[in-house]
Amino acid sequence: MRNIKIIIAYDGTEFSGWQAQPGQVTVQGVLTDVLEKLTGRRPVNYAAGRTDAGVHAAGQVVNFKTQATMAPVEFQRALNALLPNTIRVQSAEEVSPDFHSRRDALAKTYRYRIFRGRVVSPFLWRFVHQDSMDLDFDAMNEAARHFVGEHDFASFAASTGSEEDDRERSTIRMIYRSEWQRVQNTEPVNSIGPAEEWVYTVRGKSFLRYMVRKMVGTMVDAGRGKLAPTDLPELFEQRDRTKSGQTMPPQGLCLENVEYRDPTNSLL
Repeated sequence: MRNIKIIIAYDGTEFSGWQAQPGQVTVQGVLTDVLEKLTGRRPVNYAAGRTDAGVHAAGQVVNFKTQATMAPVEFQRALNALLPNTIRVQSAEEVSPDFHSRRDALAKTYRYRIFRGRVVSPFLWRFVHQDSMDLDFDAMNEAARHFVGEHDFASFAASTGSEEDDRERSTIRMIYRSEWQRVQNTEPVNSIGPAEEWVYTVRGKSFLRYMVRKMVGTMVDAGRGKLAPTDLPELFEQRDRTKSGQTMPPQGLCLENVEYRDPTNSLL
């Protein structure tokens, strides 16, 4: 049995997230359907991160096992020929049998984009959250620094939907990087001209459901003066998700890349 690793990018706008769900169009479900056409069997495929509905990916890592004899480059070509244009396979390779895209991941990087102009380009709106109201960039960046390190993120995670699972899961997570950057956007918007984006980058070992979007919502509250950046330690201690900021809309969030100890795990 061969183990194939692919790196994919997708526009999550029209998908109900990564994970296959009955009656829903998901990235995993569409990918599985196409793999079944190619291999004659319905393989289980695993992703490094289970992105939510409307969330995008630029470097999602997926692996699946198959007895098909197709070369990796043939898998890439055939998948891109059959998948919708909103999902693209960037690379494919055969990896060691024990490689697992989720369990072996050392770190993931997400980015959240806030468009600061009054008019969003039609070529951009799917991938940013628009907010042209007054925000204090320095306060948001100061709040971001409080997330670095190992913390209990119970205040920044959604429920799993099961009280039993909520009690049993660990909400301790390690964050390696957390910062905002100002980026000049050059998309033309009629006569309005270019506008600025504020881009939040967070790199961590793993993330809880809605965690990044809740973190961003809390930092936006800091930018509006609803809380002080120095309130973050108390929010960690409270372990109460009703005390943190809103869960931000999904379209601004993208899984940028996933890191592994061996960058390829290739058999070649």
